[in-house]
Amino acid sequence: MAAKPTRASPPVTIPSLDRHARENLHFIRDTMERASSFTAVSGWGGVGMGITAFMAAAIATQQNATDAWLAVWLGEAIVASGIAVFSVGWKSRAAKIPLVSGPARKFALGLFPTLLAGALLTLALYRAGNTDALPGLWLLLYGTAVVTGGAFSVKIVPVMGLSFMGIGAVALFSPAAWANAFMAAGFGGMHMVFGILIARRHGG
Repeated sequence: MAAKPTRASPPVTIPSLDRHARENLHFIRDTMERASSFTAVSGWGGVGMGITAFMAAAIATQQNATDAWLAVWLGEAIVASGIAVFSVGWKSRAAKIPLVSGPARKFALGLFPTLLAGALLTLALYRAGNTDALPGLWLLLYGTAVVTGGAFSVKIVPVMGLSFMGIGAVALFSPAAWANAFMAAGFGGMHMVFGILIARRHGG
C-alpha cells in the first residue's frame, strides 16, 4: 500500500538576529538616556520667560537713569526665576519625575555656580561703574550655565545655551545703545523659540 504524500509544512519565519539585536540596543540606549537626563525643563516656562523679557525690554528703554534701568532687569531676573521654578515643578509633577533625582541634582549643580558668578560680577561691575558690559555678561554667563546644566538634560537645552553664548559674545563688543535690543533678542526671542521647540518635542 502506497504511503500517503505528506503535506509540506509552511516555512518558519525566523526574525533576523541582526534586526532583533539593533532593536534591543536602541531600546537599551533610549532607556539609559531617559534615566540619565533631566527632562523636566519646561518649554512653556521658557515661553513665559520670553514674554516677560519683552515686557522688561519695553520698560527698560524708557529709563534714563542707570539705576532705574538696572532695577528693571534685575526685577525681570527675579520674575523669570520664579517662572522657571514653578514651571519645572509643574512639569516634574505631571511627568512624575522627582526633583531630587540624580539627573536633577546634576542639572542644578551645572546651572547654579555660573549664575552665582554672574550675580557677583554684576555687583562688581556696578560698583566699578561699568554697567555697559552687563547685557553681554548676562547673556554669555546665562548661556554658559544652560550649556553646563543642559549636559544632563535633553539635547536641545545645551544648544539653546550655545545660542545665548553667541549673542552674548556679540553684545559684549557692541555699542551700549543696543543693550535692550540684545536683551530682548536673547532673553525674549530665544527663550520663546527654544521654549516652543522644547514644548513640542518633549511634552510641555
